[in-house]
Parts: sequence; structure tokens; C-alpha cells
Amino acid sequence: MLSHKEQRIKNITNLYYSNLEIQKAIFKFSKNREICPRYFEGFGKRPDTFQYLGDISELVKKGATSFHCSEEIWQEPLNIITGMNEQQLNELRTGWDLILDIDSKYIDYSKICAEVIIKMLRFHGIKNIGIKFSGSKGFHIIVPWKAFPKEINEVKTSDKFPEYPRIIIQYIMEKTKTQLIEKISDLERPNKYVKDFHAPKEVMPDLILVSSRHLFRMPYSLHEKTALSSVVLNPDKISEFQLKDADPMKIKIKKFMPDSEEGEASELLMQALDWAKQNEIESGEDKEKLKGKYADFKPIKLDNLSEENFPPCVKNILKGLVDGKKRALFVLINLFRSVGMDKEELEKKIEEWNKKNNPPLKQGYINSQLSWSYARKPIMPQNCKEFYEGIGVCQPDNLCKMIKNPVNYVVRKNYQQNKPIKNSSKIKDNFINNN
Repeated sequence: MLSHKEQRIKNITNLYYSNLEIQKAIFKFSKNREICPRYFEGFGKRPDTFQYLGDISELVKKGATSFHCSEEIWQEPLNIITGMNEQQLNELRTGWDLILDIDSKYIDYSKICAEVIIKMLRFHGIKNIGIKFSGSKGFHIIVPWKAFPKEINEVKTSDKFPEYPRIIIQYIMEKTKTQLIEKISDLERPNKYVKDFHAPKEVMPDLILVSSRHLFRMPYSLHEKTALSSVVLNPDKISEFQLKDADPMKIKIKKFMPDSEEGEASELLMQALDWAKQNEIESGEDKEKLKGKYADFKPIKLDNLSEENFPPCVKNILKGLVDGKKRALFVLINLFRSVGMDKEELEKKIEEWNKKNNPPLKQGYINSQLSWSYARKPIMPQNCKEFYEGIGVCQPDNLCKMIKNPVNYVVRKNYQQNKPIKNSSKIKDNFINNN
């Protein structure tokens, strides 16, 4: 015999999911995601995907009451095999959305938390944010994959799941904690809301959600316990939301995935990683990058540094670019820092270079990259050949045949011209003798 809750949702599933607009909303969001139906208490087989729109109604006929999907974006979700190692998953994963799962005993707590987090996201330059009701007493906030930088220091961001999302959430929790305490404590409910650090813990984003292959309820999916719909909301009108607005028979379809701008979440990610580093929180940063010949590289100081001593590839970058500007920025910052260029001069050269680009990089992106770099010890830019060929600036001269990295080029040029170089013995050891 069915329980009251199960009977209630069973009574509306067929009618609700027969709505073609609801099917389209669920199907569109499922693209390149692993999906899984839920049959009231138990989940279906994994991995699974929707191949056709009609797959949704077919699963409902078999007893599906809700649909869940991954926050990870996959090349071929059906190729996922349980037990795959990290490298195998990275090869299949093409990206991930940041999902903030806000849940609480009280819907009012969750509303406040959602408002505070959205305010913080906008402070970090994120204009396009999606939010939906979870179906019970919380909300799901989404910042799409498109908004994040695709590489940081030559590390693919798509490979940094769940490390990067987890650190972002920890960063958000820390930075919003005080404001949450104040706002929750201002609620007029005697003996329930105390100005301490316990209340916010009940409404912070759920870290359990941020794990490999974890699923979350899809937009417009029903919730088994409440029989309410996971409706999409206006981020600016969260306080106005009432549970009756999630009545499955009265909802209006809205898009959960916002139209993000490329890289608009770069500042958030950079700030979160910087915060993690300063607080010794594990970020999963690729330590392999610091191994090998240049693992113990220390920056040098070249006196009377002249652009004439830059390699041809760097001279071509400095003329301005149409494509490959973000990769070129990484080269310039790390080359300039590696040869001891003063911070003021470095930023001036970057500014002059960016004016020549068509179109220029956004200043916010440049600032975030500079901030990221300054928070760490200098590292050498990419080695020669393929990387510079990829952005169309590699035009080797005779000296290029003798070096492996733009820093080597600058050092040799200065050395050949007998210009004063501080720590010259170290330069020879680190660069000349290694080529």
C-alpha cells in the first residue's frame, strides 16, 4: 500500500510531466549531462541520458517521479563507468557548472542565504545568475561553465572538479558568514534565532553536493516529499517567493541557465583560490607543474632591460593580437616577473600592449590574472615552439635555436651584450648551462 506522500505525487506525475513545455525545459537542460530518474525512494540506472524528448514521458510511465542530473558536463555521458580513475574522468569531462545548494529547516533562512550569496557573486563581477526552488525548503543557484576561465596557469579548469567548486563554496561560506548571522538574527522569532554562529550553518551551501558525479534535482522536476515543482525564479525577487508559486499545476516556464558572458566568473575563482592558498586550504592545484628542471627556479634581476632583447615571439605579442590574447597575457606576466621587471613597469607595459589588441582584454580579467600572479612566486612562461606557434607569433631567429624558453633568450641576449647582470653566476647555472 502506498504512503500518503507517495500517493500524492503519483496522482500528479503523469499529468504534470505530460506538459510539453515542462518536457522541453528538462530535456534542454540535460544536454551533455548524466541524468538519472528517481522512482519515489530509489534511483534508476547510471549512467543514463535523454536521447529524445519522449524519453521523459516513457520513464514517467515506468514510475519515475523526478529527474536528477550532474553538474559536470560530459563529452559522452554514456561512456562513464563506475570506478573510473581521475584521469579517465578528466578525459570525458568538458566542464562543470557551479551549483550552490542552499537547504535549511526554514525557507526564510534559505531565502536570506540566497540573497546574500547572489549579492556576493555580483560583487565579484558575475551579472548572470540562475536560481531555482529546490522543491522543499531550499534553492539551487547556478553559475554556468561558460563564465569560468578555461585554463589557469596552463591547468585545464575542467580537470579541477570537484576541487575548484569546493573551494569557491568554502570561500563564499567564509565571506558571507557575518552578514548571514546578522540578517538571520534580525528575524522576529523569539527564542529561535540567536545571534551566534549556529544558525548560518543550517543554510550554507551544501558541500556534499560538490563531489564527482553527484546529482541535483533538475529544473521543473517534482519533489517527492512535497509534490512541488523545482521552479525557476527571478534572482531579484527571492523574498517574494511563496511555496504556492511552486504549485505544479500553476507554474510558468523560465530558463534556469542564464546567458553568461565568457569568463565573467574569473575574478571569483581567482579570489577563492588566493584565499585558499593564504589559509592553507587544499585546492588540488597541479603540483606536477613545479617539478623538473625549473622546479627550483628563482627570478633574476636584469639591469637596463630592453625590449630589443626580447625573443621574436614576445616582440610579436607586444604588437597586439586578435586571437590568443589570454595565453599571451600569461606569457608576458611570467616573462616580465622572471627577469625582475618592477611591478609598476610591468603593469604599464601590459596596459600599453592591451591597447593594441583587437579587441582589448577586459581590465577586470587582466587585474585578476595579475592578482593571481603576485600572490605566488614567479614561474617561467611556456617553453618554445608549439605554444607560440599556436598563437601565431613564433618566428625564430638564430638565437632561438639555442634556447628552450623566452627567459633563456633574454638572459643570453643580455649576457652576450655584457650588460650588468646581478647574480650572474646563478643565471649561468640556471639557464646557460642547461641549454
